[in-house]
Formats: sequence, structure tokens, C-alpha cells
Amino acid sequence: MDRLANTVRPYAWGSTTAIPGLLGTPVTGEPQAELWMGAHPGAPSRVDRGDGPRPLTEVIAADPEGELGATTVRAFGPRLPFLVKLLAAASPLSLQVHPDGAAAEAGFAAEEALGIPLDAPHRNYKDPHHKPELLCALTVFDGLCGFRDPVRTADLFAALGVDELKPYVDLLHAHPEADALREVLTAVLTAEPGAMAATVSRAAAACDRLAAQDGPYRDDCAAYAFLARHYPGDPGVIAAMLLNHVRLQPGEALYLGAGVPHAYLDGLGVEVMGSSDNVLRCGLTPKHVDVPELLRVVRFEPTVPAVLRPEAGPDEAEVYATPADDFRLSRYVRAVGTPPRLLDARAPQILLCTAGTAHLRGDDGELELSRGESAFVRAGEPVELRGECTLFRATVVA
Repeated sequence: MDRLANTVRPYAWGSTTAIPGLLGTPVTGEPQAELWMGAHPGAPSRVDRGDGPRPLTEVIAADPEGELGATTVRAFGPRLPFLVKLLAAASPLSLQVHPDGAAAEAGFAAEEALGIPLDAPHRNYKDPHHKPELLCALTVFDGLCGFRDPVRTADLFAALGVDELKPYVDLLHAHPEADALREVLTAVLTAEPGAMAATVSRAAAACDRLAAQDGPYRDDCAAYAFLARHYPGDPGVIAAMLLNHVRLQPGEALYLGAGVPHAYLDGLGVEVMGSSDNVLRCGLTPKHVDVPELLRVVRFEPTVPAVLRPEAGPDEAEVYATPADDFRLSRYVRAVGTPPRLLDARAPQILLCTAGTAHLRGDDGELELSRGESAFVRAGEPVELRGECTLFRATVVA
């Protein structure tokens, strides 16, 4: 077992208090958006095996099969295929989608052939990997996920009473639904900026009005008005109105597959994802928005967001089941007197304590994790879990 020393990413949308509150560290006044746990080259965790702190990327590269196991290396190559984060949003993240594996491979190869630097602001694909992700709420957590039924969105636009939205109402009633959604999103993202900024302003005022009333659009409109306050005039505000608003309670989770537009708005959660940097943005950001590539990747289909609740698994684990092979997230909620449990050792794992104190016993000794602390466990190393705690466990699907 290795205790992880992790990096905090100070993105502007981050909360100044949520991560320090969990870790028990001082509040600095600066945003602390994400705490990364894993072997992503952008901010790898560090471990110390007696020879000084080293990046986990370096440790894995020196002995991939010893650290990850032969099965994981065969399936994903000599890299840890998942990344764990504490994510603390105080303002909206960009509206975005992630590519599937084929699009990521093709896009990365094309941009490499063009010689576009990896850190270029207009680069879309930073690696050849897909990026499925799962967000499990630690507090009440608001987000947007997937296209709402177009007819319901047409009803919302009509209720706002904004003249500039009326053409979209007609389009959203058209069939097939995928074409209707594509046409409206394309129109929003390619509109003349000055005219769209005025439309956003009027739509935001209408959202404020409906959010103050008891009605079917109150919570949705409150979320869209929240976006508009942070991104006045941004076409992404209108694009966001095409999406479902989701509110997670603590312990509930949301899975986001390839091509599903989404944005996180507010709250603290544990996020596990495929270890990739590939993001295509739709708006709510000053960063590059590649509309043609975005439209190629987005899945234009209405969905009802599936809020996940953990299912009973082996050895008291609560498992968040998803279709992803890159990761599996489970949770252990242990009360006083709960007997020790031996954790499955077939695959590499990251363990994160979010409440109480977790006592871990492995072949190479013992480790105690307090709130916000985490550990990397090599494949094949059995670990016994003791203590009164809440522990999240991320691993691959073995």
C-alpha cells in the first residue's frame, strides 16, 4: 500500500471551502476545484517507498505488470486506466461532451499529424483515450445531463415568452428528434454573437421570473439563471436549456458516457473517470469551442438521466454499476463494531476515506486514512479494512 500525496487544481470555478473542509486544512481564499488521485500525467499522485517521493506514473512505468497486474495491462496498456477526483464546484463548469474511443483515437492521430502542440489552446484531443465518468455526490449536487425531450423543451421556451426563442419552439416540434436537437444546437452556437447575447439576457430574466414562481419549470429555471449570472451573454446558456437539470442527494451518482452533453453546477463529489483529457466544449467557458467537431461527437438523443444508487455487492460493498470497464466505484459505510473485511486484490485500486478513519492492513504493513486521505494498492496485494469510516474504492472491472 502507498499513501498518496495529491495535487489540488485551483480552477476558477472551484469552491474555496469544500475541499479544505473535508481535508481539515486551512482555507486560503483561493479556489480549490479538484484533488487528483491517480497516475494522470497532468498531476500524478506521489508515493514514497523509502527512496523519497516519486510520481505514481514513474512507479507504474518501472514495473507495469507488478503494479497493475497482467490482466489490466493486457486490457488497457501499461497505464492506470482511471483517475479519481474530489470535485468541488462553486460555479458552473463548462458545458461539454467527451468522445468515444474511436473518435478519440482518430482525433488524436489527426491532430498529431498536423503537428498541433498538445498545449495549444485550439487542440481538441490530448490523448487517444475515451473519458467515461461517474460523479457520486458527497453533498447536494446540481448538474445538467443529456438532452431533455424536445417537446418539453419547446414548452419551456414557450413559457419563457422570449420572441427570439420562438423559432426554436417550432424546430423542437419537428421529427426526427435527433435532427431537431441538432438543428437547434447548431443555430444557437453559430448565431451572431451580439444578437445571441441579447437573447441570453432576455431568456435569463425570464428564467428568474419563472424560478420565483411555483410551477413545473421553477428548479430548471433557477439552474439556468444561475448559469446566466456567471456567463452573461454566453450562447452556452441557451444550449444548456436543452438539457435536463439533475439534483443529486448525498450518495447518489450520475454516469456520463460518450457524447452526452453535461455540466456540473454546484456541490462536492467523488468523481472517477477514464484517465483522459479529451473534452469538447459547447459553451460556458472562455476556452476554445470547435463547433463542427462538437456536432460530430454529440449524441443527439433525448434521455432521462439515470440517477444511480449503490447496489449491494460482496463483503458489504455498495457498488455503483456502470457500463464502463475502465473503472468501478464502490463504497464501504462502516459502523462501530463492523467486522474486518478483506478487499478484492485482483486489480489495482485507489482507496479514499471521506468520513471517520479507515485502518488498512496489507502485506507490507498498516496504513491509517483520515478524511480526504487516499492510498494506492497494487494488484495482487490483499488489504484488510477495519474501522468506523466511509471509504470509496476505485478499481477496474476485473
